[in-house]
Amino acid sequence: MTSTSLRQRLRERLTPDNIRRALWFGLLVFAAYILYLDHVVRTEFERKSWAIPARVYARPLELFPGEKLTRARLFEELKFLHYRIASTTLTPGSYSRHGNDVDLVTRPFTFWNGPTPATALALHFADGKLAALQNLATGVPVSLARLNPVLIGRIYPADRSDRQLITLSEAPPDLVNGLISVEDRSFYTNYGVDPRGMARALWTMLRGDGVQGGSTLTQQLVKNLFLGPQRTLRRKFTEVIMALLLNLHYTKQQILEAYLNEVYLGQEGNHAIRGFGEASKFYFDEPLSQIDLAQSALLVALVRGPSYYDPRLHPRHALARRNLVLKELLQQRHITQAQYAQAIREPLGIAVAPPLSASPYPAFLDLVRRQLLRDYPANELRSAGLRVITTLDPEIEVAAEHALTTRLARLETEQHLPADSLEGAVVVTNSQTGEVQAIVGGRDPQFEGFDRALDAFRPVGSLIKPAIYLTALEQPGSYTLATLLEDTPLSVQESRGVIWAPRNYDRRFHGLVPLPTALANSYNVATVRLGLKLGLPAVMNTIRELGIRHALPEYQASLLGADSLTPIEVAQMYQTLANGGFRVPLRAVRDVLDAGGHPLQRFSLKVTQVVPPGPVYLLTYALQGVVNHGTAVGLAQYVSPDLHAAGKTGTTQNLRDSWFAGFTGNHVAVVWVGRDDDKPTGLTGATGAMTVWGKTMAQIDPEPLNPPRPADVDMAWVDPATGLRADSGCPGAVRIPFIHGSAPVQSAPCASRSPIRVLKTWFQRLFGHQSGI
Repeated sequence: MTSTSLRQRLRERLTPDNIRRALWFGLLVFAAYILYLDHVVRTEFERKSWAIPARVYARPLELFPGEKLTRARLFEELKFLHYRIASTTLTPGSYSRHGNDVDLVTRPFTFWNGPTPATALALHFADGKLAALQNLATGVPVSLARLNPVLIGRIYPADRSDRQLITLSEAPPDLVNGLISVEDRSFYTNYGVDPRGMARALWTMLRGDGVQGGSTLTQQLVKNLFLGPQRTLRRKFTEVIMALLLNLHYTKQQILEAYLNEVYLGQEGNHAIRGFGEASKFYFDEPLSQIDLAQSALLVALVRGPSYYDPRLHPRHALARRNLVLKELLQQRHITQAQYAQAIREPLGIAVAPPLSASPYPAFLDLVRRQLLRDYPANELRSAGLRVITTLDPEIEVAAEHALTTRLARLETEQHLPADSLEGAVVVTNSQTGEVQAIVGGRDPQFEGFDRALDAFRPVGSLIKPAIYLTALEQPGSYTLATLLEDTPLSVQESRGVIWAPRNYDRRFHGLVPLPTALANSYNVATVRLGLKLGLPAVMNTIRELGIRHALPEYQASLLGADSLTPIEVAQMYQTLANGGFRVPLRAVRDVLDAGGHPLQRFSLKVTQVVPPGPVYLLTYALQGVVNHGTAVGLAQYVSPDLHAAGKTGTTQNLRDSWFAGFTGNHVAVVWVGRDDDKPTGLTGATGAMTVWGKTMAQIDPEPLNPPRPADVDMAWVDPATGLRADSGCPGAVRIPFIHGSAPVQSAPCASRSPIRVLKTWFQRLFGHQSGI
């Protein structure tokens, strides 16, 4: 076809009617596209609900007169909270110290009972206690105050973004003025786009220098909310149309508030920092309402390029850009010359380290997440901005972490094991409330991997024995602490004709031994004989009552702890013992508040009495014997015998697992030490896990264990060798507790010959009394 014929055909087709039809069709397509974009803008903007991660906090430290609290412990708490020593005037989050007194101003925080404003407090310490607490401004005594809790982690939404929503009224005027002065001077007068900026963008494209980004705040918001990061002409065209539509439907205040919460201002690991509220905490560790002029200017400076102007990585770039923002504020007459001169001399004021994007306590956060998922959908947990107040005690957590990591390294050296071959886990709870105060999931506490405290199912060895002895002590007519158990050779025929012959750790048999001695020295044979007489179903029922929820296989080796449990399950079991037979489910969450600070749920105590207090009291006495003169006697190297701690060592076959579980007056702690490859460690419960337990307790100042004696428990002197009634003057006699009416009646030979018995019998005959002691 020739060029002449081609031109002829074009003239035939390009008639006025055809051109009009094409124009009308194009206009219809364009109108449909505009209507579609209008629907997207209105629908998405009006239902815009930013995904806010759940923020998880430790327990708040409560302050009250008479509290067992030292200045050193208070300073540790303030260190966790990043409180600073005031150079001049006290401000929220600062303190001063002088002599035995500390003055501080708390940070505002919304607790379960409502918002608490910043409060100036005067604290006076004496004799290891908080002796007095007053309002610093008025001098009026204060009965109770709380420090804001430590932020320990976040549960992030799917896009891994982090933000703190603010209203426009919460944004400092300097920040808003600086943002508009630098990024969009015509913001309040334009229609969402800047024609001059559009012309510059078009000229840049025609010169082949690429596509220039949006120049107005509205266009930037459109790009962040509705469009991707692609830099194409089509995306630019769509951005302009959507900006015009957004400006048409919504006020400047609505658009600006959305921008303040959406703008990208940095990166921490794989978490994006979005919005000025979160950026203020990330860079200054201060709420947005408390930053000054220079800090506001720095946040505005980051809008142009958070990576290039990152004040931690590129302080020179950040300083130059911040000063440029301050200069613009001065030229636009938003600040005075004096304010400019003062602000430009200020340092960047960046917090030493950004808030950790990953929790420093991943094992504990893992437990929090699991417990919350029982009551909240996963999407709500990740995106609804919940505030979760937990039970974590940072001081106890750090003590447990330090004890585990340092002791594992020392044990590897002592046992000539390869470096980093040992692993471990620690769980610490409050013995009365069941609140989990610390969880360590491995020797690297900040590793977000396998959580041994919650998920490592390991044979528990002798940790199971207290359940057997408790089952026996619940039958006071048959068993007491004076009962003699038979520790002699035993052979048991299992299924398929296999003969099982349990042995003691010392490879010896000890004949008739008192029940507490068998437990204190962890005699396997005596324990198995006792368990078989009681019956496996009865023992397994006790284990379930103590809090082990999943079914365990019932076979003879279960009596020596062949079954596997996790450290958190063992903690639940010993929690019930420490609480006098009252089972309190372990909990890591105290309160949940919504994004506005309104309480959603308060996790109250659920207490169930599963074992009578009397038998538990007797068992506790026996477990204290484990520490005083049994397998855990070495604990005295770490804690004072005056602590009267109760506990049990556990060692599994071929020294693969080392366990210790014990409790004081206010803490229950469980420690496991072993290897992930299940190879022998060469450690018993006493040489391994018990040393971690002792080192942990030595750092947290536990209270002595002195449980109140139940009303149905009497004390009586007995002769341990015979299990018969004795007098205090009998050689080796001990005074032990008995369920009322179960103490032995028959007297030991020494009792009938002792001077006390002779004198008492003479008085009884003289006055006609025949009652016994």
